[in-house]
Order: sequence, then C-alpha cells, then structure tokens
Amino acid sequence: MENEKLRTDEIQEEDPDLELLKKAIKKNLGFNCEQYKESHFRRRINVRVRATNSSSYAEYLKILKKDQDEYRNLIEALTVNVSEFFRNPETYTVIEKEVLPTLIKSKSRSLVKAIRIWSAGCAAGEEAYSLAIMLHRLLGKDFGKYRISIMGTDIDSSSLEKARKGVYSESALKNVDEKTRERYFIKKGGMYQVTDQLKNITHFKQHDLISGPKLSHFDMIICRNVMIYFNKEIQEQLHLEFYKALSQGGFFIIGKAETLLGTAAGYFNPYNTRERLYVKENEGNIHGKRGDIHGKRDQEAK
Repeated sequence: MENEKLRTDEIQEEDPDLELLKKAIKKNLGFNCEQYKESHFRRRINVRVRATNSSSYAEYLKILKKDQDEYRNLIEALTVNVSEFFRNPETYTVIEKEVLPTLIKSKSRSLVKAIRIWSAGCAAGEEAYSLAIMLHRLLGKDFGKYRISIMGTDIDSSSLEKARKGVYSESALKNVDEKTRERYFIKKGGMYQVTDQLKNITHFKQHDLISGPKLSHFDMIICRNVMIYFNKEIQEQLHLEFYKALSQGGFFIIGKAETLLGTAAGYFNPYNTRERLYVKENEGNIHGKRGDIHGKRDQEAK
C-alpha cells in the first residue's frame, strides 16, 4: 500500500526546514551543503528522508537529533561513493600508455626518482590502487628505484577506512583481468585483498576539497566525477587550485561529463580532450594574463 505520508518528491525546494537541516549537517559533519548544486543536494537528502519513512525535512531533523548514527548514513548518501577498479578503461589506457611513461621518463633523469599522484575524491580507494597497479607493471624490475607516493583523499571517513583495508568484492574487479587479479590480489572467500606492494605506495587521508588545506607538488592529479556536483563558482575555484597543486609538466584528469572552467581553462594545455586529460606545461601568470603555453598538443588533433 502506498505510504499516506507526504512523498519525498513533493517536498518543496522552498521548505524552510531544509535550511535548518543544512545547518545541522554543517555543525555535526563539517559538510558545507551550500557549495553543492541545490538539485543534487535535495536529491541525495531525499534518499535518507525516504529511507527513514519521514514525511518532511522537519521530521527527518527530529530523527537526526534522536539517532546520531543516522548522520553516518547521511554522509554516505551525500558523498555518493560508487567506484570500481579501472573505471572507464579507455581513460586508464591513455594513462598507462602515454601519461605514466612520460612521467617515468622525466623522473628517470633525476637524482631522486619521486613520483607523486593525488586521487581526489578517491571513495574506497579503487582508483588509487588502479594507478598503483599500472605503475608497478610499467616499472617492472626498476620499481624499487622510484619513490612512489599515491595519495587518496575523500571527505567520507568510512570510505577511507575501506580504502585502507583494501578488500573488495568481485563486482569492483569486473574490469580486472585474471592475470592482474592473480598478481595483485589475494582471494579470501568471495573477496579480494590488495597485496602489500600496492599498499606500500598508497595512503589515504580525510580532506575537504573546498575548505581543506591546500596541497601541492604533484606530478598527476585525478579528480573524476566529483566536482560535477559543486556549483560553477566552486568548480572554477577547484580547477585553479588543482593547477597550482601540480608541478611543471604535471597531468590533470577529470570526468568525461566535466569541463574545465574559469581561469584554469586558459592555463592547462589539452592533451587528450576526449578523455578529459590536460597538462601543465607553463606556469603562466595565474593572476591575470594567460601564460604562453607551448608543447604537446591534443593527441586527437593529430
């Protein structure tokens, strides 16, 4: 029988209790709801409103006050952490065949062969470990000669805990071939544990892209399907911050449904527009005039 209570899709955007709910979320979770697109925020909130059989935001607020554990369910709904190993395989193909070999070659001439990668919005760590697998495959016997650091960050602490454990279901490995599974995973029942050689070069930390501390000196930053939920102004801000966080010649990768916005769009040099892959080839003047960018043009133009 259909619930007689108010359906969640009938909860109006102008509901004053929505603002009270936003304030409660920011106070208890440190999650700034105002930075997100309103439609996305309401859609994710309504998942929990429906799940708790609430008839309004006011009623859901009462549930949050009585049951602090509901905040854990709420943050999971808001962060939408869905991922898998080698998600969008065609993007990873370009990374493994072109991007990582370029980074390895540039570092091979250095006294300290360090490669730093940032997986921003890493969810449960599948992306970070996918990159670790590719680096290990590419370097082979020279793997030990490089100081590799792959950092995964996310706002969701429960997802980060899963990432640190490195245990995944069969469905998360649907894009992983049998040879790679045997080499980099230990099967335990119906689950797969990543090997220590991958764990040794990856680490995970909680970080808010918007209000968290600024990070820097990365050779590659990958942030896919995260910023699309933010409003335009925040996206522009983050694109510029990512530009600043990259070292010269560093690569930046975003989701296929995303587009570079604002000042940073004039600084990054397109490398492969189809896969939303860009390179920082010139510092430029990030305070005004666009830098004179030369170097490798978009591969699709050839």
